Amino acid sequence: MRTAWIVLVALAVGGSTPSGKTTLEWSGPPGSSKPFLSRTSKGDLMLSWFEPRADRRYALRAANRSAGAWSPPVTIAESDKFFVNWADFPSITETTTGTWVVHWLEKTATKAYAYHVKLAASRDRGRTWSAPVTVHSDTSATEHGFVAMVPLSSGSVAVAWLDGRQMTDSAGAMSVRTALWNPDGTVSDEAALDTRTCECCQVSMTAGRGGLVVAYRDRSEHEIRDIAVVRQDGAGWSEPVKVANDGWVSRQCPVNGPSIAATGNDVGVAWFTAANGVPKVNAAFSTDGGRTFGKPIRIDEGNPLGRIHFQMTSPGRGVVTWLEADGNQAFWRVRSVGGAGPDREILTVATTSRSRDGGFPRTALVGSDLYVAYAEPGPEAGEPGRVRVTKVSLIK
Repeated sequence: MRTAWIVLVALAVGGSTPSGKTTLEWSGPPGSSKPFLSRTSKGDLMLSWFEPRADRRYALRAANRSAGAWSPPVTIAESDKFFVNWADFPSITETTTGTWVVHWLEKTATKAYAYHVKLAASRDRGRTWSAPVTVHSDTSATEHGFVAMVPLSSGSVAVAWLDGRQMTDSAGAMSVRTALWNPDGTVSDEAALDTRTCECCQVSMTAGRGGLVVAYRDRSEHEIRDIAVVRQDGAGWSEPVKVANDGWVSRQCPVNGPSIAATGNDVGVAWFTAANGVPKVNAAFSTDGGRTFGKPIRIDEGNPLGRIHFQMTSPGRGVVTWLEADGNQAFWRVRSVGGAGPDREILTVATTSRSRDGGFPRTALVGSDLYVAYAEPGPEAGEPGRVRVTKVSLIK
C-alpha cells in the first residue's frame, strides 16, 4: 500500500487549529520502528526508535533536532535481550541540565512476558552512555513496562510504569508505580499509585503547577476499565480519581491508554473508550490541576481505533492525534479541541495500517508546530516500513 497524504484545509475557529500544512521532517531507514518523540525545555526534539540487526538483535537509536536541523543518529545500545513490542516501546527525554535519559525494556527470563525497565543516561549528547539501572526494586520475572518519563526542574526525571510484581500467580493484578531517576544515576522515591490497573494500556504523565499528574486505565473488580488520574499533593500522592464514568466493561486489556498534558493548572486528557459497544475518542479538561474534570468531548469521526496522543496548545485547549478507520484503511488524524467542543476541521497526516504494524503515534509541540512521529507501513505487503516524522503547522 503506497503512502497517501490527504490534507483537509482548515480555517481557524479558535485557539490552535490544524492548518492543512504538513511537511515530512524526518525519515528513518527501512525496518525502523517503534518511534518516540519528546520536546526539551529548550524547544528541541528528541527522537528514539528501533532498527533490526542480524541474529535477532536490535539497535536502539536516537536523534536530536536543534536549531531546525536533525543530528546524525546515535546508537544507544544493541542487544538480543530487548523486549520489542508494538505498543510498549522505549522513550527518551532531556533533563533541564542537558542530560539525555532513555528507557528500554529488557528480557529477564525465557518466558514471553518477563522483562524489566532499564534507564541509561548520556551527558555528551549521545556519544557515550552510562551503565543501565533498573528503575524498580522488584526483581520478579514478571512484566514491567508502559513507561512515562517527565524531566523535573531539579534535574531529576520522574518515571511511572506498569508493574507486574503482584502477578506471580493468576490471581494477582497489575499496578502503576512511580520513582525518581536522580542526576547521580540512582533511583529513589519508589511508590505504588494504584494496585489494580489495566494490564497493558500505556501510562501517561505530565507536570502541572501543583506537581505531577499520572493518567492510566483503571480496572475495577467488575472489569470496568475507565481512565483515572493520581496527582501529587502536599502529603504525597492523591487517591485515584476517574476522569469520566464511561463504565466500559472489558474482560481483556484493550491496549489503549490515555494521554495527558498540562499548562499551569490546566490539565487535559484524551482517551479511547468502547463503553456500550460504541468506540469513541474523548477529551476532557481540568482547571484545578486534575482534581476534577469537565464533561467528556467526543473527538473522532465515528470509527476510531484509538492509539491516542494529546498536547495542550493553550489553557483549556489541546490537539488530539488518533487512528481512524475507513474501510480497510486507517488514517492518523489530528483535531483541535477546547472546552466548548472540537473544532470542525480535521487533518489527516498519513495513511497507515489498521494492524499492529501501525503502532502508536507520538507528538511534540514546538511553538505553533505539531510534530508527529509514527510508523509508516512498507510500500508493498511484506516489505519493511519505516519511521516518519511529519510537521503540522497550526494556526493561532
